[in-house]
Amino acid sequence: MINVLIVDDSKVVQELLKYIFDSDPDIRIIGIAGSGIEAIQMTRELRPDVITMDLYMPGMNGFEAIRVIMETCPTPIVIVSGSLNTSDVSNSLSLLEDGALSVVLRPPGINHADHVTSSQEMLRTVKLMSEIKVVKLFPRQRRVRIPSEIKSVEDFKPHSEIGLVAIGASTGGPVALQKILSSLNSNIPVPVLIVQHIASGFIQGFVDWLSTTSKIPLKIASDNETLKPGIGYVAPDGFHMGVQKGLRIFLSTLPQENGLRPSVDFLFRSVAKTVGKNSIGVLLTGMGKDGAAELKAMRDSGAITIAQDSESSVVFGMPGEAIRIGGVDHILSIDKIGDTLNELVKKI
Repeated sequence: MINVLIVDDSKVVQELLKYIFDSDPDIRIIGIAGSGIEAIQMTRELRPDVITMDLYMPGMNGFEAIRVIMETCPTPIVIVSGSLNTSDVSNSLSLLEDGALSVVLRPPGINHADHVTSSQEMLRTVKLMSEIKVVKLFPRQRRVRIPSEIKSVEDFKPHSEIGLVAIGASTGGPVALQKILSSLNSNIPVPVLIVQHIASGFIQGFVDWLSTTSKIPLKIASDNETLKPGIGYVAPDGFHMGVQKGLRIFLSTLPQENGLRPSVDFLFRSVAKTVGKNSIGVLLTGMGKDGAAELKAMRDSGAITIAQDSESSVVFGMPGEAIRIGGVDHILSIDKIGDTLNELVKKI
């Protein structure tokens, strides 16, 4: 059983979430808190496996409660947002820096057409987050053995020209991407393509939040636009993003891959076919295996490939799988990936 603590000051929302969680036999509600203070006290007393956290509450709000919980009684926290307003999404994402693991949109009422789909997404997220081991302000999953022989930047022979950098991320990805994009040179001479698994409707707020610290301009990708150096392109909601000849973006509504659209596999596969050795692939923290097989395809095509290491990953699933199947040249801490990209592009 997964023990869940619900935190929300609205009785109506409390009942809605209780109704949804009670429908799943694997989840047990062990408490309902109506304020940040109650959330802290009940976390210490009940030791839940997961907390669902509202942000806007009277007295101590969710922002402060998350910080205190992660400092005193680290627990997986899923932020349940009732708003798609870009500023509210940006505020929610900022709490991932303080140890919260994920943000989901609060499901609508039981008579709404999207109730079942949205509820299933929240249940899936809560279950997945319950498996993550967290420590003070630094969530991580169990360590996975890493091969000892890893190439350094100096070991790589220059290619003729690097055309782009492709990055894929999932759970823990927003903070990881923030660190990379804030480390990139503002005049980096290649475009950067990004697929981040995130709840539907949050992508504009995500881009706005990232843009506050990114050294390169970011935008949501559009179909058929030509890639430009020094710009970051983020895959939009509900579309796979790929690259076609002439370094132009194409967006696709083909079926989900690994249960996802956009999929990192889709992006990496298109880069391997279109750009090949003149590209760099980066696979960051995330649950599952999306991106792993096609990162290896990039490496087989001659591209340089990088995976985030276990120690700095919130979840080592995606990068760990890429390493396991031999798809990775570099295994690096998140603090080193941005600088490494700068050096690789500079060297080439």
